[in-house]
Amino acid sequence: MEKIGGTVSMKKLDRENINKRYIYHFFKRVFDFFSSLVGLILLSPLLLYIAFRIHKEDRGPVFYSQTRVGKDGKEFEMYKFRSMIVDADKKLAELKSQNEVEGPMFKMKEDPRITKIGKFIRKHSFDELPQLLNVLKGDMSLVGPRPPLPGEVAQYTDYDKQRLLVVPGCTGLWQATVRNSVGFSEMVKLDLEYIQKSGFFYDLYLIFLTVKIVLFSNDAY
Repeated sequence: MEKIGGTVSMKKLDRENINKRYIYHFFKRVFDFFSSLVGLILLSPLLLYIAFRIHKEDRGPVFYSQTRVGKDGKEFEMYKFRSMIVDADKKLAELKSQNEVEGPMFKMKEDPRITKIGKFIRKHSFDELPQLLNVLKGDMSLVGPRPPLPGEVAQYTDYDKQRLLVVPGCTGLWQATVRNSVGFSEMVKLDLEYIQKSGFFYDLYLIFLTVKIVLFSNDAY
């Protein structure tokens, strides 16, 4: 047994076997495309309402885009509803010492940069809804490891980089189970477990769990 990057590994994932799952990847992409398209249409009234509330509270851009790292290290722009004050990224350095999780991720439960409407949409994960556009484009999938920031990937070990073997997702194993009560090492472990177990019906199961936890949990921040 070998301890790598804060996680315990028995063996590394087989990239070749992952890429050979052609049928699964095909149907996963078809499902992602049509589900995201239908989702954007059905949720359009909610999306418009959230956009109005964001603009009303804190004049500035309604949407927030951020460079993230996807499959095989390819960078893309990930979309979210803006839940923080304008120029929140510039204030991040002042808060680094208050990070509440180990590893390269930054999490802070009482982040002073979050707006009132931002707290609400984060609690219910509504800030993530614009990522349906990323799914529609093919940058992301509905289910997969969360796409990290380039600065986070720069601190990854080779073991941690296995998260990048598949298309990143809006939700995944750790979001659907332990939510934010997880550190970086555990997140990597659960993401790699998902990659090993991934399948069409397993994805549907995780989507169901995610909807359930979004509706009934207060653990998002």
